[in-house]
Amino acid sequence: EFFHKISSAVTGQNSGAPRRPAAPLAPEQKVGYLSALEVFRDLNDEEMVWLDGATTSITCEKGRVIYRPGESGEVLYLLKHGAVELYRLSSEGKKLVLTRLTEHTFFGEMSILGQGMYDSFAEAVEPSVLCAMSRSDVEALLLTKPVVGLRLLQALSRRLLDVEATLEDMAFRSVIARMASLLLRLMRQQDSDTISGLTHQELAELAGTFRETATQALNQLRADGLIDIGRTRVTIRDVEGLTRVAQV
Repeated sequence: EFFHKISSAVTGQNSGAPRRPAAPLAPEQKVGYLSALEVFRDLNDEEMVWLDGATTSITCEKGRVIYRPGESGEVLYLLKHGAVELYRLSSEGKKLVLTRLTEHTFFGEMSILGQGMYDSFAEAVEPSVLCAMSRSDVEALLLTKPVVGLRLLQALSRRLLDVEATLEDMAFRSVIARMASLLLRLMRQQDSDTISGLTHQELAELAGTFRETATQALNQLRADGLIDIGRTRVTIRDVEGLTRVAQV
């Protein structure tokens, strides 16, 4: 019943949107996805088999809203592939992006972890594959394998530091400094000097500014020889120079 409810909500059945059947993952493929998560690296083969049975796979096309403010229920989503954006909307419709999550991480509502996200939107910004776990299964896992709880808390702490850095940038730094700081953070997250898959609009939302202003900041950084810009690609040419701009 839990898995049917979650799958129906994400695929749009409850909202009246046409439902698209999710292509099921092969068991070995699903276990491979789960074992790639840092938080589950301490599980043995038998525990991974249990985890496989405790999760259900969900596929989301780009633009699918996974949950909205006010929706209830405690679910932990494991992001196996793709990208998910967590954001809030003001009464005027202005979008504040809290974070953009890429594969091999988690999100959702789980009060036992001190994580509450149902006052925000979660939206797939790329075609994504998720696995969902109920509160009871998360509790069972934490009771038998406390180290998983430690890994979850470590990941949440890193995420909180990123959010704090973003808010500090918005409060105290110019747009060009915020953009430089954002590009450095994305470089670390993607583990590459080339940041791919983000449009100028998406970069603007992550930096807390308008698209036109973000484009101006990117053009200035390019003119200064710090970055190169493509359609959905930014290549960092001078990390030290970009770091100096980010600290202004």
